[in-house]
Amino acid sequence: METFNNAVSAVDSFVWGPVMLVLLVGTGVYLTVRLRFQTWRNLGYALHSVLSKEARTTGRGTGDVSPFATLMTALAATIGTGNIVGVATAMFSGGPGALVWMEISALFGLTTKFSECMLAVKYRETNAKGEMAGGPMYTMKNGFKNRKFGMVLGFLFALFAVIASFGIGDMTQANSISTALQTSFSTPTQVTGIVVTVLALLIIVGGIKSISRVSSIVVPAMAIFYVIFSIISILLNYRNIPNGLAQVFVMAFAPRAVGGGILGAITVSVMNEMRYGVARGCFSNEAGMGSAAITAAAATTDDPVRQGYINMTGTFFDTIVVCTITGLTIASSGVLGTADAAGTPLKGVQLTMAAFSSSLGAFGSCIVSIGIMLFAFSTIIGWEYHGEKALEYLCPNRIVIMIYRIVYSLIAYVGATQTLDLVWNLSDIANALMAIPNLISMLVLSDVIVEEVKRFQPTVDAERSRYQHH
Repeated sequence: METFNNAVSAVDSFVWGPVMLVLLVGTGVYLTVRLRFQTWRNLGYALHSVLSKEARTTGRGTGDVSPFATLMTALAATIGTGNIVGVATAMFSGGPGALVWMEISALFGLTTKFSECMLAVKYRETNAKGEMAGGPMYTMKNGFKNRKFGMVLGFLFALFAVIASFGIGDMTQANSISTALQTSFSTPTQVTGIVVTVLALLIIVGGIKSISRVSSIVVPAMAIFYVIFSIISILLNYRNIPNGLAQVFVMAFAPRAVGGGILGAITVSVMNEMRYGVARGCFSNEAGMGSAAITAAAATTDDPVRQGYINMTGTFFDTIVVCTITGLTIASSGVLGTADAAGTPLKGVQLTMAAFSSSLGAFGSCIVSIGIMLFAFSTIIGWEYHGEKALEYLCPNRIVIMIYRIVYSLIAYVGATQTLDLVWNLSDIANALMAIPNLISMLVLSDVIVEEVKRFQPTVDAERSRYQHH
């Protein structure tokens, strides 16, 4: 087993190595430049669209659920343990500067998220039940001039998405919930596993309508709850803020040379901060993975570009808001690099809990536990929809879909009661493999993306001047 674990770990390090990160961030940079930074310039418009009344209605165009509900379902799947545990892991393994690299990757991730979601709405289909079916696999199938190539890529994407759904979407999240409950309230993992499985099943059986209904309530509530307590924690540690910020920014670009200034050590550290920052950032906001595009395709909208802008804010909320706040809480707490009573360095969830507890006492770790439970549970239900739609693409049989829903819920029990490393690594690998066909598809269709953005820009300008005059 040990050798198998090591092999998986080696594969994981390879797929999330420099090549993958250059591909992910590089695609974002390439598209951002080709769109003349339009996604950045329209971020204000996008945020305004999300918060408008219209985003909560299904009056404009066709689709299954409101634009706001699709964003919340996509956010349910992306705001997960990555925002709490992933940030801590990145800052422990890569150093505090990893936070800056998370932000940089997220800025370009805005464009990848916009592009994949816009294309998913443009190339979506209606299935036999009259529901929307879309996502990168349909984009590749319907958007590519070379049909065969598109079909092969679409098949691969859907296959990896189904595999990833059990890992990143299900087992790792259930594991985080059971660990948090065990740490804070000594709840046995089996009990947690049973509760999570039953709750997940109750919501999932209702399909996108019930998943989006739950997400629309839980996601904004949990994010606001978490952000408020994080800000309180940061303010209580106000004396450490300058030092914490200095650490984050200095370490990102000029980590202290280890071992008398050997060049090797420096490059390794900057590379390490970049690698962990970008990898955990991408893992958290999933820009470029194509997962959010599956949900975006269910939106009721009159224009793919409009929905692209709405979904793009997911990356903003996920990384630029929630991850930053977690990172600043850790940086200002002064606990990064300290050890527990047994002398083991604090990392992962223990690190985040210690950061909150430094200012809020025992209540701090309860907040992190509650945050993890809500974030992780919403990820389980959000990702089920991603996996289900990918499976529907591979095999449009209703019975198979129902079996998937049940198996998916039961796998949560396994996740809640088993150990972590292997699962993290396997889901990381499937996740990276999903991204490859999706990124190829965005590069192949980059001309379409540029045309669509140009076509819709007058609408953006008109709507923007309308609400600015009110």
